[in-house]
Amino acid sequence: MPGTADRFVLAVLLAYAVTRLVSGVLLVILTRYQVPVAWTGPQVSYGTIVGLWDAGWYREIAENGYPHQLPRDPDTGDLQQNPWAFYPLFPVLARVGMELTGASFAVAGSTLALGFGAAAAAVIATLLRPRVGQRVALAAVIVWATCASAPVLQVAYTESLAILLLALVLQYLDARRWWAAAACAFLTGLARPIAVPLGIVALVAVVVRWRRRDEQPISGGEWAGMLAALAGCGLAGLIWPTIAWLGTGVRTAYTDTMATWRYGQNIVPLRPWVGISEWFFHAAGRTAAIAALVAVVALLLALALGPWSARLGPVLRAWILAYPFYLAVVLDPGTSAIRYLLPCFPWAVIAVDGAWRRRAPAATTWALTAGWVLLGVATQWWWLYELWRFVPPSDFPP
Repeated sequence: MPGTADRFVLAVLLAYAVTRLVSGVLLVILTRYQVPVAWTGPQVSYGTIVGLWDAGWYREIAENGYPHQLPRDPDTGDLQQNPWAFYPLFPVLARVGMELTGASFAVAGSTLALGFGAAAAAVIATLLRPRVGQRVALAAVIVWATCASAPVLQVAYTESLAILLLALVLQYLDARRWWAAAACAFLTGLARPIAVPLGIVALVAVVVRWRRRDEQPISGGEWAGMLAALAGCGLAGLIWPTIAWLGTGVRTAYTDTMATWRYGQNIVPLRPWVGISEWFFHAAGRTAAIAALVAVVALLLALALGPWSARLGPVLRAWILAYPFYLAVVLDPGTSAIRYLLPCFPWAVIAVDGAWRRRAPAATTWALTAGWVLLGVATQWWWLYELWRFVPPSDFPP
């Protein structure tokens, strides 16, 4: 007979399967509105619509690898967009799946994403359960798995794998399993560029442990493990730019390639956010634009530091603070920001009123969960129709 923990994980996986079924139905409906494009071929189906947008780059990597020479425009000499902007772990695993099954990249990649997403849901739930209880942990997973950009968890994208590795790192840091955290943090450096905020979280975990050294002395082995966790995050941030350098002979190959997705091929931290705020509030003036940005910063600080997030603990609170601010520094504001916020899964606990020091009544938890799920499914259709659906000749990316 399965124990309580096993039944909890089974309940999480069942709930997650239902959320993916709902998103799958929406994707099937979307095939009626997607015109055939190069990514889909002449026939648009579920098996091809999961291969749009960046999945095309991952397919290129899975089938042909990375170029040894950076492609440049023959007329201007400007660097062109190329596969070096995309991390290798997911397409390599997809290639293995293609070789073993004979499936297309879209099918192999989306199937892998489904599996990684289910594993991520289970790890997230087990990470949350000791802090907020089984009910809230399950509710939070459901809310997270039905949010606007949740369909990306079952298309041929790296999000599912990256969030699985992220959840493992956070779980190991929270449990002071420093060496395991170091290993998983290093792997994130081959899956998604989140090493900098993870390093901040690891530093917070180490400082919290150091402050408790009088009650719980730190052994030499644990000191080594803590340093390894920090080093793992540092190496994660360096490994892919280094591989790109070695693969192309150009020291700045990765950062130069990333800049090709930016306006003017130039990365200027924070300035685009000021610019977009001024555009939105042009009638009210620059002061209103700056005030709007300050309000967003205040909201993020309040979410992470307020009493409504107390039960999350320092590791998860540090993550939902470090990661959004990291995005603000390295990304331009755009439609992809909705997808980039998917790793902020602890927000779902706050959304169901589950992180106060006092426990919310079950009726409150499930009522909030139902409301967020309804909103999430509605916004999923908006996200799919407006962003995932590609309207030629060019469109806003999801």
